[in-house]
Amino acid sequence: MKQFDLDTWEEILVTITRNKTRSLLTAFGIFWGIFMLISLLGGAKGMQETLSLQFKGFATNSGFMGTNQTSKAYRGFQQGRYWDLENKDVERILRNVEGADVVTPTLARWGVNIVYNEQKISGTLKGLYPIYSQIEEPLITQGRYLNDMDVRDNRKVCIIGKQIYESLFPGGENPCGKYIEINGIYYQVIGVNMGTGNVSIQGNTETSVIIPFSTMQNNYNFGQKVQMIAYTARKGYAISEVEKDIAKIVKQAHLIHPDDDQALVQLNAEVLFGMMDNLFSGIRILGWMVGLGTLLAGAIGVSNIMMVTVKERTTEIGIRRAIGARPNDILQQILSESIVLTSLAGMSGITFAVFLLNIVESATSTPTAPIHFQISFWQAIGACILLIILGLLAGLAPAYRAMAVKPIEAIRDE
Repeated sequence: MKQFDLDTWEEILVTITRNKTRSLLTAFGIFWGIFMLISLLGGAKGMQETLSLQFKGFATNSGFMGTNQTSKAYRGFQQGRYWDLENKDVERILRNVEGADVVTPTLARWGVNIVYNEQKISGTLKGLYPIYSQIEEPLITQGRYLNDMDVRDNRKVCIIGKQIYESLFPGGENPCGKYIEINGIYYQVIGVNMGTGNVSIQGNTETSVIIPFSTMQNNYNFGQKVQMIAYTARKGYAISEVEKDIAKIVKQAHLIHPDDDQALVQLNAEVLFGMMDNLFSGIRILGWMVGLGTLLAGAIGVSNIMMVTVKERTTEIGIRRAIGARPNDILQQILSESIVLTSLAGMSGITFAVFLLNIVESATSTPTAPIHFQISFWQAIGACILLIILGLLAGLAPAYRAMAVKPIEAIRDE
């Protein structure tokens, strides 16, 4: 096959620019299609990373259990009974549920007043065990987290969240060792949790103050009451299976009807993360569908314009054939023009989409929480290959029509 040379490229350029308006309008379909495809893929990736930051450090194999009114009468207890979880439930679960790994109780009080000097803010007070960090990992930037001695000795110590720290200590000083007042009780700050992502289990991390679980029970008269139990599944166990076994044990201990689904409120983080993954898989599929659909429409437009171009160049093609041009030469010329037009428009669309995604990425990323809106290298390569294939397909019909032109009839056609 005849190799491309400078004259060939010059001819392609002259043909494309012969009717600039028509070429630009034709190229815009390809430009917009690839722009939509790259933008949607990059945008979906950035959105997924943004949402993932809200779950950063959160155990995907975790579950949570709380209580509600019973909906069925059982063992002499009437329907609508209120009941509470208790400390012993943790031991029952660990002893009887093989798939349970971490099991820990939690307590919380909402809307407490947190005061330091003249600074004041409202937040959530949480009573936790140190082991809870395996379910929701803290980001301790100053000081330390809770330890077993804090719980054993009922120490009045606390870890403050990001917004609490910024409100009470606006100068950025080290708060460790300082005392803050929470509803009339003073607690010594031992750490700062700068974590920002959670699923708002018993309050947002940023506006929460964490104290030892035993201190919470004693200071606020909870007795043996537990508001919620958090747990994780061992490796090889699904949290959906573990939560069923946990519910069975808890119902037996508190005389709840086995079929009373209302009495227990359970949250499965595994399902939550699965829903998020499915959501973004759907967004990516939608992005491909919209982008490819628009690209296909653009390719059809290129094919139609090339058909018009071939019709306009009938005489030219006939003369070429008459002076010795082979059918393959005509085929190569038309396909080259189609591929070049498609590639130029497509590369412009990719460049513009990457430029805009880079601006969005720069505006949303932070040094501690980078968010990537850009497509991967192989996605870019795939987009380029797709453009070449579309250009080839768009030029096939016009090229075969040009090959079918008979030299004598073409020369007579004026």
